[in-house]
Amino acid sequence: MAKKKTISESSNPKKTKKDVSVGVVGSGSFATAIVKMLVENCKVVHWCVRSEFVKGAIELRGHNPNYLTAAHFNLKSLKLTTDINELVTACDVIVLATPSIYLSDTLDKMTCDYSDKIFVSAIKGIIPRVNDVVAHYLRDEFKIGFRNQAVIAGPCHAEEVAMERLSYLTIATVEDEIAGKLEEIFSSDFIKVQTSKDILGNEYSAILKNIFAIGAGIASGLGYGDNFTAVFVSNAIREMETFLEAIYEAPRDVNESAYLGDLLVTAYSLFSRNRNLGNLIGKGYTVKSAIQSMNMVAEGYYAADSIYKTAKQKNLKLPIIDTVYAILYEGKNAEKQFKKLTAKLN
Repeated sequence: MAKKKTISESSNPKKTKKDVSVGVVGSGSFATAIVKMLVENCKVVHWCVRSEFVKGAIELRGHNPNYLTAAHFNLKSLKLTTDINELVTACDVIVLATPSIYLSDTLDKMTCDYSDKIFVSAIKGIIPRVNDVVAHYLRDEFKIGFRNQAVIAGPCHAEEVAMERLSYLTIATVEDEIAGKLEEIFSSDFIKVQTSKDILGNEYSAILKNIFAIGAGIASGLGYGDNFTAVFVSNAIREMETFLEAIYEAPRDVNESAYLGDLLVTAYSLFSRNRNLGNLIGKGYTVKSAIQSMNMVAEGYYAADSIYKTAKQKNLKLPIIDTVYAILYEGKNAEKQFKKLTAKLN
C-alpha cells in the first residue's frame, strides 16, 4: 500500500519554502484550513490551539481531532502551542481565526510586546464585548492601527481547501508591502489571492453574508425553491451595498468575488454552517435547538443582533435583515415572516 502523503509532502518538491514567521490562532475548521494554506509556502507554521488535548492529538496523529480530520500535516512543518504569548513573540504575522465570541478571551491573555506585529483577521463576526468588528476592536482595545492589520475574505470554504479544490481569497490591507507579503505566503496551486484596500467593507460583507445565508437556509427549510433563492440573493447583495455605503463609503464593487462571490457560496453551499442553521430553523427546529445541534459556530446568529440595531440607528430599509432578526431574536414564526418577505422582494 502506498504511503499516504502529508500536506507538506504533497507540495511541489522543487518549490523553495520561505522562512516567514507566521502563526495561526484558533483550532476550528477555518483555522485548520489556513494552516493548510500556509504550509504550502512556509517552512514552519506556528499554531496556537485552544487546549492541550488538541495539541497532543495533532502531535500524535498529524491532524486536527475535531475539524477537517482528513487533512494530515507533516509535523516538521508545525510548531504547536497553547500559549498565545509564545506564538505572538515568535511571529511577525499573526492570523486570528477563532470564532468572534471567543476572541476577547483569547487576546486578553496577550501580555507580550506586539507593537510591530501584523494581525490578520480571518474572523467573520461581531465581537460581543464591544459590539463591533475585529478591525475596530484591535484598534480601540489594543492600539493596533489599520497599517498593521489585514482582513481575509472569501469565497473560501474550509472543507474545499482541505480537498485542495480551487479557492479564492481576498486580502484587504491599506499597506501595499503587507499585501504583497500576504499574497506570497497564501497563494498556491489551489489558492488564488487578490488584494483590496477596503478593510471595513470586506469585514462587514463577510459578516452580512452569514446573516443572509441563514435566511437562504430558512427559505430552503420552508420549501422555497431555486427561483426564490435567486431572487433572495439578488436582493441580499443590494441590501449589502446599502449597508456598506452607510457604514463606510469607499471605492468598491459589490459584484466582485469578496462580496457577491462570498455571499453566493455561503447562501448556496451545503458546507455553509450558517445556511445549515437556517435550514434547521425552516424545518421547524427552535433557534436554540438548532444552534445546540451544530458542532460549529454559526457567526451569522450572533451578528444579526448587532447588524439589525446598527441598521435601525441609520434608518436603513433592509427587509431581509429585519426578517432574519425577527425569527432569531423575537421568536417570530419563520413561515409567516417569509410570506411577508416575499411581497417585499423583487
